[in-house]
Amino acid sequence: MKFVDKLEFSTVFLNQHHLYRKIKNENEKGIVLVNLLKTYATKTLIYAASYSQIDRVGKLLGNSMEELERPLLTDFAMWLSEAYSANWRLPELVKRGVGIHNGQIHRSLSQIQIKLFEAKLGLDTIISTSSVVEGVNTSAEAVVLWKNGSGRGRSKLNAFTYKNIIGRAGRMFKYFIGQIYLLEKPPEDEDVQLDLEFPDSMLGGIDEIAHKESLTTDQISQVINFRNQMKKLVGDDGFHRLYDGPGLLRSNDSQLILAVAQDIHGDRSKWNGLNYLNSSNPADWSRLLGHMISLRQQIVHSFPQKVSWSRKRDMFINFVQVLSNNWDWTLPRILKKLAPHVDVNLFFKLERDVTFALASLVHDINELQKEILKTGVDISGFVSKLSHAFLPSVVYQLEEYGLPRMISRKIHADGLINFEDRYENLHVAIETIIKVGMDKVLQIPTLSEFEKYIVRHFFEGVVPG
Repeated sequence: MKFVDKLEFSTVFLNQHHLYRKIKNENEKGIVLVNLLKTYATKTLIYAASYSQIDRVGKLLGNSMEELERPLLTDFAMWLSEAYSANWRLPELVKRGVGIHNGQIHRSLSQIQIKLFEAKLGLDTIISTSSVVEGVNTSAEAVVLWKNGSGRGRSKLNAFTYKNIIGRAGRMFKYFIGQIYLLEKPPEDEDVQLDLEFPDSMLGGIDEIAHKESLTTDQISQVINFRNQMKKLVGDDGFHRLYDGPGLLRSNDSQLILAVAQDIHGDRSKWNGLNYLNSSNPADWSRLLGHMISLRQQIVHSFPQKVSWSRKRDMFINFVQVLSNNWDWTLPRILKKLAPHVDVNLFFKLERDVTFALASLVHDINELQKEILKTGVDISGFVSKLSHAFLPSVVYQLEEYGLPRMISRKIHADGLINFEDRYENLHVAIETIIKVGMDKVLQIPTLSEFEKYIVRHFFEGVVPG
């Protein structure tokens, strides 16, 4: 393989407007943004960097843009209010041709909004974090840089991510000239240097010999010390079961794993009654969930700063217990039960914490307690429920494919498909849906007009050809 030459060719031209040079304050920036959207009515992506900035821009546009007379958006807004929450800002934004894209809302909602963004009489604008450049296949005629930030604290965008964001402007054979409106100064161009290092928190289970070229002398010592301490707690055979091959643990955080193992080994009485987590009565989960969350909070100091449920342990335990009704209850009913502490935006965040952070923690505790306590207790069933937000596993996975849980619930209630069956895998479930057919699903009497639109979109994505 031989390097021939560097190509500077691009299928579209990007026209950059440095509007930030004339903007004096945040108030002026807001006025400029609203005028842009009203003057140049075109498909526009607004990069807002963080959830808080999305809220800020959303409030600005909700108060400044007028409602549009578009039946598709009216139906979508009505469905959002009924299926999620009437107190949510998104339905009001949708009426004004504005959508929201971030990593917290249900994936099916993100997909629906991208679909509407590409429709002629659908959404005109999407306010987004960097999620819109992470695996989302869409583009716009215009991209607005509202905030030069990475969404991680106060750090700025790097040149690589910035180019990815503005690269969403323009599309071959549709928008040959992409318009970039810079409301803040962009990052300076720089050479991209990938320097991959193992952070100390991810040294658990690493083979210091195989990775010696990538580890510092101090890190090699930490790896050896971690291995020796863990073997004292779980034994040589236990350590090999946990770390050989693909490994049984989900976390690579050696400090967390070691601290959990020491806690289980040091005071076994705290872990009595683990089998209560397999109970069908959520009230039985309180004590052990509380201890697990407190332990995680003590070990990883950054965790309570980033995730609100760690600061409010009791509220989060209550959230998990109420979430256990996720399949039987509607989302508005769940939110009513959680009020006034949890709104729909916080619900998305907490549900994500349950399915990722908490599920991973409980999974690793389960594997460690098997090696240390040896009581024969297995709480993997509870881990599975957490991982799928207490929904049938295929229902949770189908949301990734664009089928919201509330539509799956109606399909199940109509008797077309029993989603509570243990499907071999997601592909078998999709084959079952395809066999039933779109026409039969569309005949379900409880489906609204917009839900029928979603069903058609879903079948477009899963039916071959």
